[in-house]
Order: sequence, then C-alpha cells, then structure tokens
Amino acid sequence: MVCSYAREPEKIIQSKTRIISIFNIDGKNIDKKVVSDFGNEWLKFNNFSDKSIKSAAEEYFDILDETIVNKSTYVLDIGCGTGRWTKYLASKAGFIEAIDPSNAIFAADKLLSNVENVRLSKASIDTLPFPDQTFDFAMSVGVLHHIPNTQQALIDCVKKVKKGGYFYVYLYYNLDRRRFLFKTLFLFVDFVRNIISRLPSKFKRFICDIIAVIVYLPLIWLARFLNFLHLKKLAHKIPLSAYKNKSFFIIRNDALDRFGTRLEQRFSKVEIEEMMKNSGLTDICVSTGVPYYHAIGRKV
Repeated sequence: MVCSYAREPEKIIQSKTRIISIFNIDGKNIDKKVVSDFGNEWLKFNNFSDKSIKSAAEEYFDILDETIVNKSTYVLDIGCGTGRWTKYLASKAGFIEAIDPSNAIFAADKLLSNVENVRLSKASIDTLPFPDQTFDFAMSVGVLHHIPNTQQALIDCVKKVKKGGYFYVYLYYNLDRRRFLFKTLFLFVDFVRNIISRLPSKFKRFICDIIAVIVYLPLIWLARFLNFLHLKKLAHKIPLSAYKNKSFFIIRNDALDRFGTRLEQRFSKVEIEEMMKNSGLTDICVSTGVPYYHAIGRKV
C-alpha cells in the first residue's frame, strides 16, 4: 500500500521510533514565518490526551464513514501539526502519510510513537513528495487558510488524490452565518490579532494565555451555564460557545492559534464549495455542525 517517494529527501532523521524524511520546503505558496510560528506553537502544545482527541475529532469528522475511510484506505494528512488527527484516523485507516513543513513534525513523532501505520515527512504543499493520484483519501485540517493562495493549495492537494477518492478540508468561515453585531466584534478581535501576532514568541504566548483566562473563559462559562439551564439556542449565540465542552489546555492552545497567527484567511460556505469545485471535486458535502466550515468532496 505504501508508495515510494516521488523524489529523494534532502535528509533523513532517525527518531526513537521511526525514520523522518526531510524535504525542501521552498516554494511560492508558503509563508515561512507562519510556518515557524506554528512549529513553535505545536512544540509547546502537543500533550493531547486520547479523550480530548476523540472528542474534537467526532466534531471534525462527522461527515466521514467507513465507505470513505476504512482498513484499505491510503491516507494523506497535509499539515498534520502534532499528529492528533492522524492518530485518530490511524485505527480506522490502512496507512497514513503525515506531512508538515514545520518542526511540529517532531511533536507528531512523539504523539504517534506507538502508532505503526504512519510515515512522517517534513514537507510543504509546494513540495509534496508523492506522485499525483496516489491516495484514496487526503485531508487538510485548519491549514490552508494560513497559506497565501488557498485556492492553489487546494488544487495542489487534490492532485494527490486518486480519481474517485476523497478530499476533506476545514477552513475558517467568514462569519456568513452570524449577524451584524457578531461581525463587528470580530473586526475588533481581528485588529487585536494583527498586533499580537507580530510580538516576540514568548510575549505572544503570555498575552494569549491572558486572553484565554479573561476573555475565553467567562464567555465559555456563560455558555455552559445557559446550556445547564437548557437554553441551548441562547447558549449557541454566545461567542466561543463551541468551547463549552473543551479543556483549558485546548482553550489556551486555540487562543494562541487565533491571536498568534499573522496570516489568516476566511471564506463563506459558497466560496469554499466553489474552490472545491475548481479543484476537481464533486459531491461536495459541507457539515452543518461546528467547526465552520468542514467539508468533503469526491475527485471527479
């Protein structure tokens, strides 16, 4: 099932459990500062429990079933980060190629130390080291909105999928589901993000931890309280209500992810569907549940 690389790696690193192949990450469609920042983030936030992975994955992968991912499925995880989504799917898939352009690949090696049906490679979307039309299923979870040209990145990812195979993506939504007040609040938050994301790494992490405590937690507690009172519709309207069942570790991580990233793009449901079609996908299904938006399509 495992294919040979389309080209030789620049370097091989032997970890305690596996060989990690290192490829050139130069390319036109990459922001190396963003890559470096994510590498630092995931090296700090990588201690995900199996319980927290399962809880989050059930939200992200609600649109997958055994006809899409099963024991005969060859999977490509593009931008694997710490490898938590790889770990979740490893027990369901045949074999997974997990790639990331940052040093997060070494955090993934740690998280996946006991997982045998995974190969790790340090590479970017511009330099994916696999032949076209290789994979039954490929995914990119929360990555392509941090790339300069998201549409081109989608096209390059889908090239690696076999005809009749599937591609799954999660992209930030542009609040097309929200009302004016929520969108206005977002503009302020985005202004703050543009300032914080340019701070030195240690100071940036400190500020994001403060935001997690004084901004995230009060809103999340309010959503939890309303949910406890069975006012679920009202709770859903509270900003950050999606975190009501998440641990503080996840909240801290996502606060850093949200405010610590310099390059962030957002799309409407219609725009995501159009980009997927332009990439050669059909039978597109966009989940109606959080997180917004995660979608899957079949390669024509």
